[in-house]
Amino acid sequence: MKTFKILLTILIFNSSFLIAQDLKPEYQKFISKFILEVKNSDKDAIAKRIKFPFKREYPIPPVKDKADFVKRYNQIFDKVLIEKITKSNPAKDWSEVGWRGIMLNQGDLWIDTDGKIITINHQSDEELKLKNSLIAAQKKNVNSSISNFKEPVAILETSKFRIRIDDLGNNKFRYVSWVIKNRMTDKPDLVIENGVFYSDGTGGNHHYEFKKGNFRYECHFIVLGEKDSPPAILTVYQSGKEILSQDAKIVSR
Repeated sequence: MKTFKILLTILIFNSSFLIAQDLKPEYQKFISKFILEVKNSDKDAIAKRIKFPFKREYPIPPVKDKADFVKRYNQIFDKVLIEKITKSNPAKDWSEVGWRGIMLNQGDLWIDTDGKIITINHQSDEELKLKNSLIAAQKKNVNSSISNFKEPVAILETSKFRIRIDDLGNNKFRYVSWVIKNRMTDKPDLVIENGVFYSDGTGGNHHYEFKKGNFRYECHFIVLGEKDSPPAILTVYQSGKEILSQDAKIVSR
């Protein structure tokens, strides 16, 4: 989520334009119950509030199910997060922010109006250590010519191409592609640096844009779309004219 961080920034930024409403009594009630569950380390009760798979910051794998959550509970709910939750006041520290749900403080944790946990943006030291080790492993499993990235963003697959997007630092992104039959350890067919991230509205949709000569490559990620919308779309333009558009699946993110 590099993308995860970007979307969090967008969410908090957009939230600042909304009026955070005082929490309704019925919402305070289940927030109070959640706080008590965290105080009691009631992992089973907390697990029931989560919709699986539950996303963590890429390349940390999502939490698959209840058993996986219980196993990783201490990794996610560290002392810092637990203290933020247990010391919070439902009426003062939790606020309803439009359709986005209910947030703790400035977005450390989000719960929807049904009491389900949407997102936990806090990252423990243990998760950070895991993330760094996974990034190091990824650098060893790509062609050496493209192992100089800061963080991975996503891996996409269309019917013809395998695409890798990496964060190079300083808000610059890199596009790397292979024909679908090739592996990421093979020499890439195309590498474009100096890509740019764009937010497409407030629903979470976003895209990355890469230019090379008179060609423009756009990778669109659809967070909020129609029922039949693909997870992502690759669109290629030549001199401003669309020459290719393919649905893409997100292999890793």
